[in-house]
Amino acid sequence: MALKDNLHNLKEKFKGTKMSPVFGAFHTFLYMPNDTTQSGSHIRGADDLKRTMNMVIIALIPLLFFGMFNAGYQHHIATGEVEMVSSGFFSAEFWSLSNFWIGFWKILPLIIVSYVVGLGIEIFFAAKNGHEVEEGYLVTGILVPLIVPIDIPLWMLAVAVIFGVVIGKEVFGGTGMNILNPALLIRAFLFFAYPTWMSGDKVWVTGAVERTKEIADGAQLDAISGETILGALAQGQEVVYSTWDMFYGFIPGSVGETSTLLILLGALFLIFSKIGSWRIMLSSVVGALVMGFIFNQVIALGWIGESSKFYDLMNIEFWEHLLLGGFAFGAIYMATDPVTASQTNKGKWIYGFLIGFISILIRVFNPAYPEGVMLAILLMNVFAPTIDHYVVQGNVKRRQKRLKVKTV
Repeated sequence: MALKDNLHNLKEKFKGTKMSPVFGAFHTFLYMPNDTTQSGSHIRGADDLKRTMNMVIIALIPLLFFGMFNAGYQHHIATGEVEMVSSGFFSAEFWSLSNFWIGFWKILPLIIVSYVVGLGIEIFFAAKNGHEVEEGYLVTGILVPLIVPIDIPLWMLAVAVIFGVVIGKEVFGGTGMNILNPALLIRAFLFFAYPTWMSGDKVWVTGAVERTKEIADGAQLDAISGETILGALAQGQEVVYSTWDMFYGFIPGSVGETSTLLILLGALFLIFSKIGSWRIMLSSVVGALVMGFIFNQVIALGWIGESSKFYDLMNIEFWEHLLLGGFAFGAIYMATDPVTASQTNKGKWIYGFLIGFISILIRVFNPAYPEGVMLAILLMNVFAPTIDHYVVQGNVKRRQKRLKVKTV
């Protein structure tokens, strides 16, 4: 109570000054806002924006800790210190504390940079413009470290966060006004500004770059690879991972995007807590399956031969697309962003289906970037208002027709 009272007094002391949003943000982060409505009708509820964001963060924590273990595990496999096993979550090699600490010390700086830079910019704009600090970056700040390669330089991440927050949010008016998902905009900036750090066969496994330099300098030639499965297939390489490895997440990739199992559990949590839209999740999966099935039929009919550069990615079993890359993560945590997604129920079905459909289309037909969910979601973010507009107009026209029939 003493801390709460002191924070309240401090907030009142700076009330009306440019520093008021800063103290107000810290106060409401720890406690419920102490402001009350004095007039007009209102609804009292416990699910404010801060608590909604906290629920999403809770759903992301298992992926964060799994990513720390997987980072160390992939490092030890690449350097030959351990052999790849397929015993799933019962593998002692995977749950070794040495794996965790390697991942922890690599991922922690990414989280710190993301939050310090992102929140610093939001606080600056709030103080400058005299408005409250929004809680939207609470989720964006943890999403960003989960969707980037583990060895991304920190200065690159800082530059990308500045771009994403300023251009993706603040120029539109802050949280709730942005038309593009800020976390995906940050990743898109990294991909187009620093492509060599967002693709290739080394950046996905920590230490791979240093180990490759040692080999080039004349060290013992040990096999080492940090290539993702989609990247390997795009280059016509053989995949050595089993379906269960893909499902559990014991594969190279972005920090939090590898474990489809944990992503599925997170989806159930978001659905039952009424935070995430099950319509968008389900329709995204359906859209991906439809596009993948079409490609499988093209291969079965012999319309494209093995000599085609698209053959390997088109030949993936249509359901395996759900286990590879960042599709599952994007469909659950990115596509369902309530600010940038469609708002109408019918619009959510259309929006999600097109995300899944276009994701696999880009994945197959763009060998330079065999992961398409980021571009698909950003594209549909732009068209979400248009989808909702035509859905609403369709409802209006149907009601007008019913009204004419009744009057006749």
